[in-house]
Amino acid sequence: MPGLIGKKIGMTSVFSVEGKNIPCTVIEAGPCVVTQVKTIETDGYEAIQLGFQDKKEKHSTKAELGHAKKAGTSPKRKVIEFKGFDEGLKLGDTVTVDIIQEESWVDISGISKGKGFQGVVKRHGFGGVGQSTHGQHNRLRAPGSIGAASYPARVFKGLRMAGRDGGKTVTVENLKVLKVIPEKNLLIVKGSVPGAKGSYLIVAQ
Repeated sequence: MPGLIGKKIGMTSVFSVEGKNIPCTVIEAGPCVVTQVKTIETDGYEAIQLGFQDKKEKHSTKAELGHAKKAGTSPKRKVIEFKGFDEGLKLGDTVTVDIIQEESWVDISGISKGKGFQGVVKRHGFGGVGQSTHGQHNRLRAPGSIGAASYPARVFKGLRMAGRDGGKTVTVENLKVLKVIPEKNLLIVKGSVPGAKGSYLIVAQ
């Protein structure tokens, strides 16, 4: 699907025509530069590679510098491939937030906030074990039995247990675009999107 690379600015709220207060997220979407055009002849599939946000040359590798030089642009901090763009795009072209229409629907992907090492109650929504009124010491939020006995005498992979939570790629589908502000490259969508302020997002139509 065609789309853009953006950055989460933060959350705010707007009032609808009916006077309802709608929570929404402000996203800086683009401008993105076409850094590579992939074709069936050369790469085996068709896609457009977009780059977002300039990166200092002293912080870039020689490979990144050479890649950006072919497109006639500076190195980019974030580079993502998109399928489904029009074939008219060429190396060095700029894609702006104008490709997204107001009142349309988009899917937004990002890296969720990392929450560190968490127990099963917070990570998986367990209810805990036992009752607090029956002499329990400190095991109210414990996972309980993990189910292994003399057979199978092991713990199956994928069992829900404590561990690192968050920090994963999350996609929120069908978010309504409330407003597009082309002069500031801003996109206002209804609801929340994954990630902290300043994190990168992929906006797909």
